[in-house]
Amino acid sequence: MEYKDTELDKNSTTDKVVINSRSKVDLNNLIRKVKEEEKRSKRQNIVISAAALSAVAVFGIIFTL
Repeated sequence: MEYKDTELDKNSTTDKVVINSRSKVDLNNLIRKVKEEEKRSKRQNIVISAAALSAVAVFGIIFTL
């Protein structure tokens, strides 16, 4: 087996990935990446929703004056 350092993304540390002729995939790593992506997506949706709600509130207050 040959070990190779690969960087998963900007925020993660480098992990060891096992590479052989059939190139096995570690399902635990894939599941972890999917869960992290879902968390990021949820946070981003909450931020966008809060920004939109704030903008509507500000415009509502301005129009009522």
